[in-house]
Amino acid sequence: MDDGDDYTEEDALIVIDPQVDFCPAGRLAVAEGDAIMAPIAALAERFHHVVVTQDWHPAGHSSFASSHPGRRAFDTICLPYGEQVLWPDHCVQGSAGAAFHPEVAGAVARAGLILRKGANPAVDSYSAFYENDKVTPTGLAGYLRDKGVRRCVIVGLAYDFCVAWSALDARRDGFAALVLTHYTRAIAMPAPGGSSVDAAEAAMRTAGVRF
Repeated sequence: MDDGDDYTEEDALIVIDPQVDFCPAGRLAVAEGDAIMAPIAALAERFHHVVVTQDWHPAGHSSFASSHPGRRAFDTICLPYGEQVLWPDHCVQGSAGAAFHPEVAGAVARAGLILRKGANPAVDSYSAFYENDKVTPTGLAGYLRDKGVRRCVIVGLAYDFCVAWSALDARRDGFAALVLTHYTRAIAMPAPGGSSVDAAEAAMRTAGVRF
């Protein structure tokens, strides 16, 4: 599997949430999520800069359906920072499901930064750059600028949520953004006029994200 692109020291591979809970049999499984892990590990060998994000929720996180009596997983509610999808409990700090998938170990070993996100119990964090309040930065943009990075090459899980939000925020912070779609998989929730994939792709195209 080859994306046919040449990478330089101005590129960073951003691997989004390659964790057990997002793979088949996980608490928030993405179909075929495990199929991209070994290819991502091989891809990482072509990059000088590698960043891996890790969803890292405390128990009882506000984005968990179990934290809202009467609500179900995949319901949408309004929290103080805006609309929030409620998820099954997943990637709880220190749990087996929060661990990186074993087949992505090569990429994790190459990572100059492992960025944990979603640790604030009151705010979810899809993007590698900002929490879901769209105000609180993770510090990733400053790290990348200090390394001389100009373009973010984004892979991982899930395409229509954390990958897409990371790509949009990369553009927001002045980076070029390239999503390698064959190194991602989507949740594909129903949405008005289509699915969450359609909505994510429309937003990314408008923002100038390359695929």
